Parts: sequence; structure tokens; C-alpha cells
Amino acid sequence: MNALKKLFGGNTRQFGMIFALVALIIFFQFATEGRTLTPGNVINLFNGNSYILILAIGMVLVIIAGHIDLSVGSVAAFVGVTVALALRDWGIPWWAGILLGLVLGAVIGAWQGWWTAYVGIPAFIVTLAGMLLFRGFNQFVGKSNTIPVPTDFQYIGSGYLPEVGPDTGFNNLTLLLGIAAVVFVVWGELRSRARARALGAEVPEMWVTVLKLVLICAAILYATYLFATGRPGTSFPIPGLILAVLVLIYGFISSRTILGRHVYAVGGNRHAAELSGVQSKKVNFLVMMNMSILAGLAGMIFVGRSTASGPFDGVGWELDAIAAVFIGGAAVTGGVGTVVGSIIGGLVMAVLNNGLQLLGVGADLTQIIKGLVLLIAVAFDVYNKTQGKRSIIGMLTRNMNRPTSGPSNPIQPDETTSTKEAIAREA
Repeated sequence: MNALKKLFGGNTRQFGMIFALVALIIFFQFATEGRTLTPGNVINLFNGNSYILILAIGMVLVIIAGHIDLSVGSVAAFVGVTVALALRDWGIPWWAGILLGLVLGAVIGAWQGWWTAYVGIPAFIVTLAGMLLFRGFNQFVGKSNTIPVPTDFQYIGSGYLPEVGPDTGFNNLTLLLGIAAVVFVVWGELRSRARARALGAEVPEMWVTVLKLVLICAAILYATYLFATGRPGTSFPIPGLILAVLVLIYGFISSRTILGRHVYAVGGNRHAAELSGVQSKKVNFLVMMNMSILAGLAGMIFVGRSTASGPFDGVGWELDAIAAVFIGGAAVTGGVGTVVGSIIGGLVMAVLNNGLQLLGVGADLTQIIKGLVLLIAVAFDVYNKTQGKRSIIGMLTRNMNRPTSGPSNPIQPDETTSTKEAIAREA
């Protein structure tokens, strides 16, 4: 028990979701007679859930700020059908279609952000209206038809890293990507340790750091092996690469920038944040606009994977994204949550759904189980907080979200400290 506390930096009861994810993978690996951790299944799992995980990245920022967005599925569908029509009727290149989708998402986000931030209508109402509005636009513009997209555009949703270099029996770019990830993790951990030592902070024993790095790197290398040994023509998927880049970018923004800290401040206590100089209207506008941009990207990735835009794209996506965020440790009241935690929550739901499908469980029972998992996960997290503990994922990812420089007692996004005092310390 003490070893686990040293390894993860806190009470072992607060790492439920990570343990749940690992336990689910192991359970389904045995229950499906080894079909869960096969290259083909792992690749399909990432391809089939990447758009939901991308939505979860934007949704966690919205929920941290104290809002919720019910329109993401409809926005994704509308952007997808608009881009598909532009590619077919205007003959624009694939990259111009992607830019069009991102710009359209930004315009929609600005529209909803304006109503929320500057008019003062609750985001729940604004995005509920947006869900109806853009669902209608999707069916009106596409005339409820299926609209195919060209092969070049399909690459962002169903492409893989190409084969380059000598024949090694693996996909060489996937191997290089995995090695780069290992180097990045080791460098980041050692750098954080060196900085903590330089600031005079307590650092764990070297054996703890080494064991932690061994476990993380082993998981990365095993995943790399699975992605690099799939059937011919497959490797690490392009949607997974896009997702990885977004996790790095938004993880950095949320934990190590002024804007990210302001999002947490507004969600924790808007009035105290405003007294401390935070422009809450600007923050609310930006998180809503950002959500729609990511929704547009998710819609294009889905259209690329399915090779066409359809009238029922995006149905229920908002619920999957919200579930991933709350399972990942976000608080309903705002001010708490992490990007990494939301990805973990999304992976829990993805593995659960995939494993039940492999076992042949019906859609009705699958929905029941997923609903119970969401309810139990949030109830357990609420119980931890009522006992004065941090959120499950927030505690686990504490070191991932700690600034690399600044005061020795930085703002922790998952703590319940007074927002005004936290911003005062940061200033």
C-alpha cells in the first residue's frame, strides 16, 4: 500500500478509473479469448472512438467553466454535410474542405458563445436550441441524403501512417512514434524531478521514479507493437495521431497557461474570478467557440471514416462526450477536471463498449451497463469529494498538470481551494 502511495503520489482509493480501465482490458482479454488486445481490434477501437475523444477534450473545458454543450453532435453533423457538399459541388481540394469545416465550426461557436457570454443565456438553453437548429440545418442542407467524400478527404478519418524505410516486419513510422513517446515521457519525468529538486521541493525516491517510468514506457511500447503489427496497410491511425496532438496542446493550455487557469477560475467561482481581474465573458466565449471548432473537426473525421455524410450523423455524440468527461473526474458544478482524465474516461467507455460487442451482448444490455458505469463512477467521485478528498482522475494526473515553473505552490485544477486566493497566489 505504501509503495503504491509513493508510486502514484496519493491515496490508492483515488485511482479508481485507471484501475478500472486496466481491469476492463484484462477481463475482456480473458473473456474474449484474447481478441481484445489484438492489433486489428485495438486499431478499430481507436478509429471508432477518436471523434468522441476529440469531443471530450473540448467538452471538459466547457464543463470546467461551469457550462454544458448539448449541440456538439448536431454541429458535427452540419459541418460534415457542408464540407461534403463543398467537396462534391465546388470541387475544392481536401485541405480547403478541412479549413472550411474549422472556420464554419468557429462561426457556429462564436454564435453560441455570444449568446452565452454576452447576452447571459445559460449555455444549456443556448446549446439545446443549437442542437435543434443545426440538426435541422444538417437535414435541410443535405436534403436527408448520403453525400460521399473523395478518397483524399477520407484519409483524415481512415488513414494510417505510411510504410517507409526498410522492411522490418513492422510499420517503421509507428515504431519511431512509439520511441519518441517513450523519450518524451522519460525526459519530462526527469525534467520535472530536476526542477522540483532545484526548487527545494520533496522528490520521491529514485526507485519510485524508475518503476513509474518502466510501467508507463512498457504500456507505450506494447501499444506501439500492436499498432505496428496490424494487417498489411494498417498502422497507427491518423485520427489517433490527431487526437494525440490535441491532447498535448490542450493539456498544455489547460494546465500551464493563463487562459487555462482562468477557465478553472471562472468555473470554480465566477464572481471571485472577476474580482481578481479575470474576464469571465471572454473566457466563456472562447470555451464555447473552441467546443464547436472541435465538434467540426470530429464531424469531418467521422465523415472521412464512414466515406460519406449522412442525415443521422452525430446523434447522441454529446451524451458520449459528457459521459467521458464525468467518468474522467470532472465536477458537475465546474472548476474541476483534466484533459487527460477525460481521455481516460472516454477510453473506459470505449473499452467497455468494444468488449461487450466482442462478447455478443445486445445493444439494450450494453446501454444499461454503460449507464450504470457512469452513475457509479460519478457517485464514487462525489463520495470522495464529500470526504474531503480530490477527484479520482484529478489526483492521478496531478503531476501531469503541474506547471514546470512558477511558484512552489501552484494552482491545482482539481483542488477545491478558493478561486480568488488561487489567482492571487498565481499573480
